[in-house]
Amino acid sequence: MKILAIGFLFVVVWVSTVHAQAPFYEGKTIRIVVGLPAGDAYDLYSRMLATHMGKYIPGNPNIIVQNMPGASTMITANYVYNIGKPDGLTFGSVLPSLYFDQLLGRKEVQFDWPKFTWLGSFERSNNLLYMRADTPFKTIHDVTKTSDPPKCGSTGTGSPSYYLVRLLNYAIGTKFDIVIGYKGGQEIDLAVEKGEVQCRSFTVTTFFAREPFHTWRKKNFVRVLTQTGKRRDPRLAEVPTVHELMDEYKTPESMRRLANLMLASGDFGRPIIATPGIPFDRVKLLRGAFAKTLRDPELLDEAKKKRLEVDPMPGEDLETLAKEVLSANKDVVERMEKLLGK
Repeated sequence: MKILAIGFLFVVVWVSTVHAQAPFYEGKTIRIVVGLPAGDAYDLYSRMLATHMGKYIPGNPNIIVQNMPGASTMITANYVYNIGKPDGLTFGSVLPSLYFDQLLGRKEVQFDWPKFTWLGSFERSNNLLYMRADTPFKTIHDVTKTSDPPKCGSTGTGSPSYYLVRLLNYAIGTKFDIVIGYKGGQEIDLAVEKGEVQCRSFTVTTFFAREPFHTWRKKNFVRVLTQTGKRRDPRLAEVPTVHELMDEYKTPESMRRLANLMLASGDFGRPIIATPGIPFDRVKLLRGAFAKTLRDPELLDEAKKKRLEVDPMPGEDLETLAKEVLSANKDVVERMEKLLGK
């Protein structure tokens, strides 16, 4: 009887040990919630990640993408922060400028930007502003002189389609009007084709990655008036940067500090976030898996075919940046509030 009891105990211990050693992610599903519609560049990047990342996570979990568009990805950010469990099974793909809304104290914000779990970013993404070529506005300077402001489409205040346009109005005196309420970039582009609006600001990567922009460039349907970034993109060598324009228009130093805070969103690029409170060892595992995935030859080949740029930024750096932007001084935040409205 004693021998049987010892044998039974051994089996129980062995089964428990095997169970404890089974990877957490084995048999589980990770969900990437994307705050923009299917087909948007953020969606394309997330689906590419979903295809390749599972093999770098012990247990090889299934990874799916769910689109939850609305409010310039605010809905997704709130969902990941408040609804997702701190288990590492809920990721989010959001616009990098959502911290503006927290700095301004907007009631819709139900998250604390630095407390997200930052897994990494696909790229550092600069923005551009395009204009229909059949308008009178051949350069950005023309928009400073007009009495008939062109209309730019926007998804909302957290998007470069809004904040970059407003920044230009304040920093160099352009006279853009902004039409907000579009669900995503593709909807704005369709509105441009229909003539409802004439311009849009968004990422340089997307402009060179997909339709309708390939066709638009061939037909000279639009022209690019300005770009962010400290240096001109080689593909836009004739297009002035916002920093160059601020030099030319002698923008005051106080406005330049605000511009630097807002344009820091380009360093966040296309971040992948997760819920707060995930155990540190699991965060380390996920950050490592993200980094390995973005070096995966198959992913890089897919990105090349889709003309998606990959210039990764590690989660640790994003976490540091998130703390930095939320520590902006009161004067700069007040200027942001005046520029964007609270």
